[in-house]
Amino acid sequence: MNDESIPSRSELTRRRLLDAALEAFAERGFHGTTTRDIASAAGMSPAAVYVHYRSKEDLLFELSHTGHQATLATVEQADDPGADPAERLASVIRAFAEWHARGHTSARIVNYELTSLTPEHRREIVELRREITRRVRAIVDAGIASGAFDVDDPHTTTNSLLSMGIDIARWYSESGPLDPSRLGDFYAGIALRVVGAAPVRADRPDP
Repeated sequence: MNDESIPSRSELTRRRLLDAALEAFAERGFHGTTTRDIASAAGMSPAAVYVHYRSKEDLLFELSHTGHQATLATVEQADDPGADPAERLASVIRAFAEWHARGHTSARIVNYELTSLTPEHRREIVELRREITRRVRAIVDAGIASGAFDVDDPHTTTNSLLSMGIDIARWYSESGPLDPSRLGDFYAGIALRVVGAAPVRADRPDP
């Protein structure tokens, strides 16, 4: 094994702090969480936290930045620009919904604590969100141009498609009736109905 693939002690400590911050933010909310809470969850002293992060807001920003980058990568991987627009939209919304279900705790924090970020950090996250929106809007526009979609307002339609996927993080539970994969299929079907397109069958084995 290459030594470069082994995380350093500092990297492991930062990961521990991020995991602890996520747990604390999920339980208490950003404003209800103290640096001491995060340190305690990580098994560290409060002073040790500041060796790696200047503030709890820095922890929130890293969680949010990493989460949004991963969401963008999920959209990129799911989209095939050469495919039919309905297939593209179904694939992207399926992956988007599944992503928010599987990582619902993290997704809830990074999407619903945006106002807790500093203006500078918020601008960086907003730009990532805009890029995600641009990717989905391009699919909606392609469907309109080809005649596959019946959409009067592409801007609002795009925002609606993304909003319904993000909202999964707010209510999803592993004890619910649908696992993330089946929920993704369900949301893909909703998305196609929203744009007035014919259903696209998901290639999944029967349960």
